[in-house]
Amino acid sequence: MNRRHFLTSTATAVAAANQATGNTSSPRPNVLYLFSDQWRAMDHGYMGNQEVRTPNIDALAEQSVNFTNAVSGIPVCCPHRGSLLTGQYPLSHGLFLNDLRLNDKATSIAQAMSAAGYDTGYIGKWHIDGTGRSAYIPPERRQGFDYWKVLECTHNYNKSRFFDKGSKDPQIWKGYDAYAQTQDAVAYIKNHGAAPSESRKPFSLFLSWGPPHAPYRTGPAKWLDHYDSKELTLRGNVPPQISKQAQSTYAGYYAHCSALDECVGSLIAALRESGQLENTIIVYTSDHGDMLHSRGQLKKQRPWDESIRVPFLVRCPSRLKVRPRKIEAPINTPDIMPTLLGLAGLQIPETVDGEDFSEVVRGKRKLEDNHALITCPSPFGQWTRAQGGREYRGVRTRRYTYTRALKGPWELFDNESDPFQQRNLITSPRHRALRDELEDKLSARLKETGDDFASGEDLVKRCGYRVNESGTVGYRDPEAWGQVSIPARMG
Repeated sequence: MNRRHFLTSTATAVAAANQATGNTSSPRPNVLYLFSDQWRAMDHGYMGNQEVRTPNIDALAEQSVNFTNAVSGIPVCCPHRGSLLTGQYPLSHGLFLNDLRLNDKATSIAQAMSAAGYDTGYIGKWHIDGTGRSAYIPPERRQGFDYWKVLECTHNYNKSRFFDKGSKDPQIWKGYDAYAQTQDAVAYIKNHGAAPSESRKPFSLFLSWGPPHAPYRTGPAKWLDHYDSKELTLRGNVPPQISKQAQSTYAGYYAHCSALDECVGSLIAALRESGQLENTIIVYTSDHGDMLHSRGQLKKQRPWDESIRVPFLVRCPSRLKVRPRKIEAPINTPDIMPTLLGLAGLQIPETVDGEDFSEVVRGKRKLEDNHALITCPSPFGQWTRAQGGREYRGVRTRRYTYTRALKGPWELFDNESDPFQQRNLITSPRHRALRDELEDKLSARLKETGDDFASGEDLVKRCGYRVNESGTVGYRDPEAWGQVSIPARMG
């Protein structure tokens, strides 16, 4: 379906929205989409980590459908955001490296919701414009979002700039940017709640925080002090010789995490106080994880759980009659857009690649044999070949991770018996049948998505991208990175 055809079909979509609630007199639900940058799934209280303080998110989890094996199918910032906004796999929308620009060939989630009568807004990190990390982004490149307080990318959390809807001059968020962005979202929520009911439109607001991405030790002082006074338990695959360094990193990372947990609490309070909590679908997630010294490595792009597994909570209004529970079957990034549209009762554009899991969330469909496609089409940055990086394709099921590199099968892990993924079973005769079964699943997925598993160099040439020696699309933007101004303290 082309965009013009999609836009002319909104009357059907609007009617479907109310039908989906089971009550045609009920308003269509708002959507509040909350996501951080580089917060892995296992580092939440509700996921079993008792050292990181996340009480507000833990309370949200009690009220939500919790996809315990949610996957970031290409675990890196720009590609994830392209998939989130289009519902497409990276080789469909073309963003398989950072600092590229997303084209306008697909109908975005904001365009789909706006066409169905929603107000749409985006606050925080964008990272799909490719013009420069501090550059102005004109309206025609905002993928249909109307309310707009955005910067392409920054990790300078205490001097963070943004552009609003009407000005080409940048402004600065006051203090720690996640706090300031959250308060702006709170005001947005309250303003919608205060509007006359006869003229009030449903909203779809995306809030994209930069933390807990590095620099790890630039969070609020109160949280740095909180964690610096503790001895933190490291994951079992962190090499012991770097334990002190890793504990310092964990403390700064956890400080960012707990600050964001405060933000979640403020947003839920705003929804409750404005009377909109029970008419709002809340999604809480992250774009990808972080190795955080597991296997002696940092950052993302890797196929291992620290990198690919993300939190994914969906809290639905009570009138949708969705039972809070855990779902072990993986959900992948391209599935998010169609699932949200399905939950809101809206039409899903034909440009979408992902699967609509809304009936799974509602409890009307079970996932018996689901698996998520994980990919690294072209390694770059901190995942160069000199650092062990390689192209891979793989599948993550609820129990197993299987990956293939260009030269053939690479890794097979039983994540149930080996949660730190330290025993590669790829050559095990006892697991040959399992390996073949997962290879069949992977091959079918690659055929389905039109992926011929070309080398990174070939893909870069096909797309006409220009990369530097590390495989990265170059950017020169020193203001995009904050300085570690708070010294590392072990307490």
